[in-house]
Amino acid sequence: MIERLATHLLLRPENVTPSHPDWEVIGVFNPGVVQLGNETVILARVAERPREQRPGWTALPRWMPETGYAVEWTKNELLEVRDPRVVCHVKTGLMRLTFISHLRVVVSRDGRTIDDVRGPSFLPANEMEEFGLEDPRITRIEDRYYITYVAVSRHGPATALASTKDFKTLDRHGIIFCPENKDVVLLPDRVNGEYVALHRPLGEMPFSRPEMWTARSSDLVHWGNHQYFFAGAGDWEDGRVGAGTPPLAMPEGWLEIYHGNRRTQVAGEVGAYCAGAMLLAKDDPGRILKVSREPILEPQLDFENEGFVNKVVFPTGIVREGERLLIYYGASDKYCAVVEISLADVMRALN
Repeated sequence: MIERLATHLLLRPENVTPSHPDWEVIGVFNPGVVQLGNETVILARVAERPREQRPGWTALPRWMPETGYAVEWTKNELLEVRDPRVVCHVKTGLMRLTFISHLRVVVSRDGRTIDDVRGPSFLPANEMEEFGLEDPRITRIEDRYYITYVAVSRHGPATALASTKDFKTLDRHGIIFCPENKDVVLLPDRVNGEYVALHRPLGEMPFSRPEMWTARSSDLVHWGNHQYFFAGAGDWEDGRVGAGTPPLAMPEGWLEIYHGNRRTQVAGEVGAYCAGAMLLAKDDPGRILKVSREPILEPQLDFENEGFVNKVVFPTGIVREGERLLIYYGASDKYCAVVEISLADVMRALN
């Protein structure tokens, strides 16, 4: 683990208003980040649920094309709690989230403090977003900002693509990776004439450790040439592994700050999430040149260790300021934060 130069807690649930007056915000986290002019635009995931509580019942929110938001009240005896985020219908074995998420634009002038939380909200808009929009990543490609995000529905978590020029309106381009696939990040430049994405297929049957793959496209919408390239380097990432921030172009290659999760043996717990780093070949991002064998960032602070899901540092955005990196992340599935670290320290952590 490398030394933090500074850590800033950016957003708490109480800092943003819910999208519905009868709902409460339980988390604002996992932000996509990009610099737009002299400002840092932060596209945060906002998780909400109904304020109302009914003893013996669980509220399961969803979005419906005909009526908008709706809540299905289900008897607790018909559900099995898997972890703080997920319940399972005992009879059918089907999973449901206990909240629903949307994306909210907030603005920072210095990248370390929030100046405006009144930006636009991007809410669910179709069947594939029935259970919410999650975990955006932002990459500038030419004159547009492309946003990959998780569209959650009864079909499972898929990855969708949207784009914008001003973060006031959003053009949706549909599903680009079918369920179950998450943590998709785009490279800012073509490689050998093609766009490149890193993605994380979620296999139902564990034939292998969790894996990261690459894919290629000529138009950002249709993807193919899928190839495996990474399955973790240590025990700290044996539970889950996937892309974190969009890759950063360096003279030596593509610097990717990714996430790993330690598998837990305790029922109802998720396991600690940490951040690692890898350097990918400039002409072939599926080839790893170097990788950190230990996390470069771990849950240390109170707000990283205690929240909706404990012990989570989940990197999703990155800005370079000279020889300093600002890594934006979700903390304990409840808060947005940014940590400042030395670029030289990160490069030294690679082996």
